[in-house]
Amino acid sequence: MNRELIIDSSLSEVNIALLEDKNLVELHKEQINNKFTVGDVFLAKVKKIMPGLNAAFVDVGYEKDAFLHYLDLGPQIRTFNKYVKLGVLGKADLTSHETIKREKDIEKSGKINQVLVSGQQILVQIAKEPISTKGPRISTEISFPGRFLVLLPFSNKISISQKIKSKDERNRLKRLITSILPNNYGIIIRTVAENKKVAELDTDLRDLTGKWEGIIKKLSHLNPPQKVLSELDRTSQILRDILNESFNTIHVNDPTLFEETKAYIGTIAPDKKDIVKRYKGKLSIFDQYGIDKQMRSSFGKTVTIKSGVYLVIEHTEALHVIDINSGHRVNKENTQEENALLVNMEAATEVARQLRLRDMGGIIVIDFIDLHDAKNRRALHQRLIEEMSKDRAKHTILPPSKFGLVQITRQRVRPEMIVPVLEKCPTCNGTGEIKTSMILIDDIENNLNYLIHDQNEKKLTLVVHPYISAFLTKGFKSIQMRWFFKYRSWIKIESIKDYQLMEFHFFNKNGDIIKR
Repeated sequence: MNRELIIDSSLSEVNIALLEDKNLVELHKEQINNKFTVGDVFLAKVKKIMPGLNAAFVDVGYEKDAFLHYLDLGPQIRTFNKYVKLGVLGKADLTSHETIKREKDIEKSGKINQVLVSGQQILVQIAKEPISTKGPRISTEISFPGRFLVLLPFSNKISISQKIKSKDERNRLKRLITSILPNNYGIIIRTVAENKKVAELDTDLRDLTGKWEGIIKKLSHLNPPQKVLSELDRTSQILRDILNESFNTIHVNDPTLFEETKAYIGTIAPDKKDIVKRYKGKLSIFDQYGIDKQMRSSFGKTVTIKSGVYLVIEHTEALHVIDINSGHRVNKENTQEENALLVNMEAATEVARQLRLRDMGGIIVIDFIDLHDAKNRRALHQRLIEEMSKDRAKHTILPPSKFGLVQITRQRVRPEMIVPVLEKCPTCNGTGEIKTSMILIDDIENNLNYLIHDQNEKKLTLVVHPYISAFLTKGFKSIQMRWFFKYRSWIKIESIKDYQLMEFHFFNKNGDIIKR
């Protein structure tokens, strides 16, 4: 598969497009100076304990308090809090992370007021960015993602990416990590660690443990709420998480970001440093690579596939609904069931793309065309699983129901990507109504009265739409002629086809606009 990353940097934001075989599959927008990004670590203060919710509201510096549920504390929260307290008091040097005595795991059915108290300083990580009227969702189960590994302080598990299929390779990686992993740490081995040597894994591990210990040492100099560690910018996150052998090119239009990207690639994958290219064309970079065109066709309520099949996507507060329609895609040689299967299979690929592209999360219900054969329903379910396997977000796909509905749950940690594809009508201003021609002429005459009698303007020129110009000038007894006798002044009328139907402007003898 041919993969390209197109990065468009402006003063206020960075737009990142991921193309697979020239098709837009992911779009990310990163606001410059975003203060609450997933992965950011804060020294925060507990504001309020809510026993009824078994949760706490925590001040991280956002306008709305962050939400921390008991289940997001982690089993070793007491050990975690003890180590953080040592850091806050400036006593982190008295004991190391590897030698600190672990407390007993908290019970899964416990209460949050048994662990936290109002006013307590805690270390938290943003798990979900602020969305709509909600503040951030946070967790004390802090993790530090690296190139090959994800470090989990005060955990004892070693997990391996399910995408590494080889049993021998899984055993090798687990054996290597076990030999180099310090005490009191857990590890998640990422997919890109496959076939990597122990030296590369050890370097990544040392960097991550150094990052965690560095955080604890500087806590004594901070006053909550305050950010302790910033996650990588979105560009670097994507490069870290998905950069692999299938990447062909990374195009960047900003010279500073180009140098930063090239330097970062040089640290995580030196052999691929040359795939970073600086774009210097006159067209915008998204226009040059056809991304704007794909965005306009992919983000509306109705999304049409080349064959004529189309999707209707509706968003509600509770869930997202996608309706599949065959359009004019019908093969007369096939049965209705065969046609329905072909349409559904094609639509399944587009549904998976849309979920990634829009970053839709929560509950998604898809109304496929009814399939009566159980074998065909299984084939459709398998196609969805295969297409969604490219999606890095956690998701669950249920088999089609008897009504032809497929339910998907997909993790959402950031606001859904919305690209406006509709514009407000400049003539009616979105109301769906415009002035009648009679009112328009009255409006023009009122302006004429004011300009000639009150402003004493001479040699006026009225510029209007061609239709209105024809209406004003047609015949010997035209409105233009009536104005001449009424005002004792000839009003010159010009037409411009780019004007809206009800748009008009007055110009003086110098060509300056004087009245709209």
